[in-house]
Amino acid sequence: MIVQQRTRVMAILNVTPDSFSDGGRFVDAADDGGDRPAAPAGTDHDAAVRRGLALHAAGADIVDVGGESTRPGAELLEPEIEQERILPVVEQLAAAAVSLSVDTRHAATAAAAIDAARRGRRAAGLDGVITPERLVINDVSGLLTEAEMPAVIAASGAGIVVMHNRGDAQTMQERADYVDVVADVRAELAEIVGRHRAAGVADEQIIVDPGVGFAKTEEQNWAVLRALPQLIAESAHPVLLGASRKGFLGAVLADADGTRRPAEGRDVATAALTTLAADAGAWAVRVHEVEPHRDAVRVVEALHSC
Repeated sequence: MIVQQRTRVMAILNVTPDSFSDGGRFVDAADDGGDRPAAPAGTDHDAAVRRGLALHAAGADIVDVGGESTRPGAELLEPEIEQERILPVVEQLAAAAVSLSVDTRHAATAAAAIDAARRGRRAAGLDGVITPERLVINDVSGLLTEAEMPAVIAASGAGIVVMHNRGDAQTMQERADYVDVVADVRAELAEIVGRHRAAGVADEQIIVDPGVGFAKTEEQNWAVLRALPQLIAESAHPVLLGASRKGFLGAVLADADGTRRPAEGRDVATAALTTLAADAGAWAVRVHEVEPHRDAVRVVEALHSC
């Protein structure tokens, strides 16, 4: 069961070459030193694990491991490639008793990640029981949720983040047509939650995410954020906010000539949203850097305890 305490900090660990902000940090291109071109880039799993452990040590409550970029226009991957990138990382972090989230839209990858987490825990002498506090599958596919995903979650005991979205990375921004974006997000989230409940997923396993940045214009993102306190107050499930460094923040922070602030310069703005989300009672915020968001949620916690 997911027990609500202060807002959690979910730290992003993108084991990808092409994520919008931090892609390519763990790409390891082989090179034999000769005249031939380097071999196709692989994944530096050890470096990714070190980064995950550092995020955990810095105060991240959860480390969110992803192997497929979900930025608009990103290349869609086969599950086998995604799994090659993330499974060794998931297994080693689980062995270190790090609470994990796995960012995937593939039921096969979710199942493989759950097995990897069990293996890692058992190899370290820990029990292999999977609970929502130990592992969450963060599924960004929204209305395109694979039919097999709810059954995987029901059988595993893992948590599931049900996120609002209407398409994949190639199509989602073409589907931002709403009568009332907040009401439509709420209704479509309920539809996806219903699929999971019908498959036997317990309410205690389910987290919802309004999907800021997915199948929404910048104006619609702000409408959802303005409604976030209401969405949280009325939700039957914990709410995750994932707004870190996203493009609509770059627009707000644009230079006088209209040049958008680069992604790496949006952490303070993201921390402002973290403060608002924590004050409204969000279950977690998904972010690129730990320290500013850890501090923000602790300040809100102190304020509420006075």
